[in-house]
This record gives sequence, structure tokens and C-alpha cells, in this order.
Amino acid sequence: MTDNNDTANKPVNGTMSLLDGIATQQIYTQLQPEDKPEKEPTIRILVVEDDPTLARLEAGILTACGYTVAAVHNGELAIAALRHSIPDLVVLDLELTGNVQGWDVLQALRDFASIPVLLTTSSATAVRASIRLRGESRSTLDHLPKPYPMQTLLKRVERMLTAAPQ
Repeated sequence: MTDNNDTANKPVNGTMSLLDGIATQQIYTQLQPEDKPEKEPTIRILVVEDDPTLARLEAGILTACGYTVAAVHNGELAIAALRHSIPDLVVLDLELTGNVQGWDVLQALRDFASIPVLLTTSSATAVRASIRLRGESRSTLDHLPKPYPMQTLLKRVERMLTAAPQ
């Protein structure tokens, strides 16, 4: 018998269930041609999301659009992944389960890198105020309130990658 908690802590490496794959394909085909950006396979995105279904969906959509995606399900794994390899962008859930929250992950990341981070959470008001206090531009730190359509995620990721300083 497998432990569900053990599965929730494993990175998502492009594997999806049939249902997730169908949902991903339906969303991807609904995008207009101008919304399907051509990506170099070297653009790497880290998804930090404690909901395994949402993490698979986000990773699947981003992978289908040509990004190289890794996903982790808690703050501890996120910090370990970031110390191992710095991606080009992080999609970071602020309300993670466990001892290390999204703000902790962001602070650890900012200690050694200034890459774009797209924050996701259901509590939008407090996040906007915190972003303003940090003094970062929307090209390096932005917020996407949950729930959000995958097309919005893609557009925000593309905008942040395009606007981010190289």
C-alpha cells in the first residue's frame, strides 16, 4: 500500500493521469494561435504547489507550451530544488502545507537570485500590499489570485519572462 503523503512530496516530471492529459489538451487547443508561444526548450520553470492536481495541470500546460517544468509540493523541497538549480521563473503558491510557507521560499530565493516569481494564493489583498512593500517590479514579482484560468497563467508567465531583466 502506498502512502498518499509520500506521493504528494514527489516532483511532477511531466507524468499525468489520462484525465489530466485530456484536460490539458482541451485547454491547450482552446488557446488562439497567438496565445501559443514558441519556446526554447531551455526556459525552465519551477512550480511550487501543494495541491497535486493543480501542480500536474500547471506543469502539463506549461510543458505543452514548450517550457521545461519541474514541480514540488512543499516549501522544503522548493528550497532544495532552488539551491540545486535556479530556474528562469517560479510559480509559487504562498499557502503551502508544512513548516515552510511560500513567503519563506521567496525569501530564501531572494537571498541568492532575483528571477521572476509568480505568486498564487486565494488571499489577494494582503499579497498585493506585501508586494508593494518589497519594492519589486511586476516583472520580477507578481500575483495571480486563485482560482485562475490556465490561459491567464500562460499569459502572465510569458509577460514576466519577456519583461524580466536578463
